This record gives sequence, C-alpha cells and structure tokens, in this order.
Amino acid sequence: MTKAINPEREARILEAATQLFVHYGYDKTTVNEIAHAAGVSKGVIYLHFDSKDDLFEALIRHETNAYVEAWMKRIESDANGGTISSMYRNSLYALNENPFMAAMFRKDSKVLGSYLHRMGGLFKSEQVQGTRMEFVQMMQSAGAIRSDLDAKVIAHIMNILAYGLVSMQGVVDPDCIPETADLIEGIADFMDRAITPADGGNRLAGKEILRQLIDQSKKDIER
Repeated sequence: MTKAINPEREARILEAATQLFVHYGYDKTTVNEIAHAAGVSKGVIYLHFDSKDDLFEALIRHETNAYVEAWMKRIESDANGGTISSMYRNSLYALNENPFMAAMFRKDSKVLGSYLHRMGGLFKSEQVQGTRMEFVQMMQSAGAIRSDLDAKVIAHIMNILAYGLVSMQGVVDPDCIPETADLIEGIADFMDRAITPADGGNRLAGKEILRQLIDQSKKDIER
C-alpha cells in the first residue's frame, strides 16, 4: 500500500505516540489510544504506518533525529562548543529534555517493553560503545582530548555518567539528588579537568568532528 503523504498529520501522530509510550509503555499502549490522542481514526494510523511496530520504529528515528539536532544546535551556539566538556554538557541537556531518548538510552523496560527484546542494532551496547570510542579517538587525534588516556576507558566513563544522569532516580532517594542543571554542569567540569589538554585543546577541530559524526548519524537514521 502506498503510504499517505501528510507531514503535519504524521507529526501529530508521532507526538501523541511519544507521550503515550513514555507514560504507559510500548506494551500497554494501543493503536486505538494513539489515534484518539492524535485526533484521527485508527484507519488513518495505518495510512501512515503498517503496524504498531512500524510506528514505533518511525518514532525512534524521529526522536533520535530530534535529539541530535537539538544537541548540534546547542553546540553551534556555544563559544566553547568544540571542547569535550561543552559537547558532553550539551548532549546531556539535549538528552534530559527528551524523555523518549532518555528511556532509549537506559533501555527502560517499562517504556520499551517487549519491543526491547525484538529490536536489533539500535539497542546493541557494543555498537554504542564502539561509536563513542571512535569519537574519543578522533578527538584525541585532533588534539581536543588528552592523547595519553585510554580511549576505551574514557568512552566507558562517559557512558556511565550519562546513564547515571537518567537512571539514578530509580535507585537513590529523589531528595538526595541535586538539581539536574547542577549535575550536568558538575559532570562537564569533571570532564574538562580530567581529559581536556592543558592548553584548552583544538576547539575548531573538535566542533568539526562532531558535525561530521552527527551528519553521519542522521544519514544512518534514515536508512
């Protein structure tokens, strides 16, 4: 079947689906509920998507793209955007502002439900770790990160810190958790002191590397 071409309606459907999946989870959300929230009939949903799985995969692509665009927008407007601390700070702000991507990052079984066990590449930890390590190695080669540190260790620490930011509420009393902005700034400060070269590093090269990786990421999303 040829799919309907109505970007405004499709965006409305995806927005409704995002809110329902984050609140109720993949397993407990029905196509009927998504249609009702989007103000369309169930049949209209199938004019855009073959199935609930197809809709969910489109949502993953849509929200991933929204996340990387929000991240890059922050980087481009940041005078220190080419430093690792700025990149990490802005990525965490963008992640924290996107509840669906935060759930994706921590592999939240409540949100992702049974789909988590059926999904392939997007959920493979080794793929995420490999991409992060490649980024660290490129930054080291460009002089934007200290070259005397182990790239694999740096990448793993970065993942630990990001995962902790979006996951700690499940294991720590909320009253003991500082404000999110304070945490993000604190993490960025730690990163800057620990892995930025003493001379501040090559900021222009760092920003260009991130542009290249994000452009490639957006192309991969659309495949």
